[in-house]
Amino acid sequence: MTAVAAFRALHRGPGFVLPNAWDPGSARILEQVGFPALATTSAGIAFALGRPDATVDRDTMLEQVARIAAAVDVPVSADLEAGYGARPEDVAETVADVVELGVVGANLEDQIGGVLLDVDAAAARIAAARAAAPAEAFVINARTDTYFGAGSEDPFAETLERATRYVAAGADCVFVPGVDDAETIRRLAAEIPAPLNIVAGLTATLIDAPTLFSLGVKRVSLGGGIARAALGLVERAGRELLDSGTLHFLDGAASYADLQRRFAI
Repeated sequence: MTAVAAFRALHRGPGFVLPNAWDPGSARILEQVGFPALATTSAGIAFALGRPDATVDRDTMLEQVARIAAAVDVPVSADLEAGYGARPEDVAETVADVVELGVVGANLEDQIGGVLLDVDAAAARIAAARAAAPAEAFVINARTDTYFGAGSEDPFAETLERATRYVAAGADCVFVPGVDDAETIRRLAAEIPAPLNIVAGLTATLIDAPTLFSLGVKRVSLGGGIARAALGLVERAGRELLDSGTLHFLDGAASYADLQRRFAI
């Protein structure tokens, strides 16, 4: 089975967790833990570069995606934000480039700068991505930000309309960040005509993966969650060292020898 076929098959199962890596080291550790596929996180990559999310240029982001994909043997899906361009042709070019990197799928957002694109324009971008990467070569995860700061007065109806249009344009999966109400998630999973991806740990209400699967969600991602947890540890370690000079932050840390072994080529 090819990497794309294996990744596509995960979406037909009872549900899977797709953790998000931000560099080759985090990707290799997550692969070694046993995850069958990984995704990148644009937020985590930006944070690791000392930048805010959504400020990393296309070439830099694709360089980081390439390093992550090359570091592991499991399928990798890329967070491509809105596709890095104003036109559908720009999105198509970005998708074609990541296919060349060996990536098997990507998230594509329907907002730029916090403003939702017109649904026709957003669907045209999905269609361009699909034309650049046929279904047997690539899994398109169409993200809609209707619940995530850019939505309308009736986000459920707009989400369903957009999801239906994106699937018709060629999306394989629909990603709805920002929704954390269990009944709404259940309805979305039932009515969206494709597997539903929900990001866990992004909202104030935390819903774990088993619960999301029970609601009909097929794909649970973490976005920048693991990267944020890692950077939070860096801050706590620094504060402990400044305040008391103690080393409690090392409790549970991987040993030097273990990481040497894990990252040996």
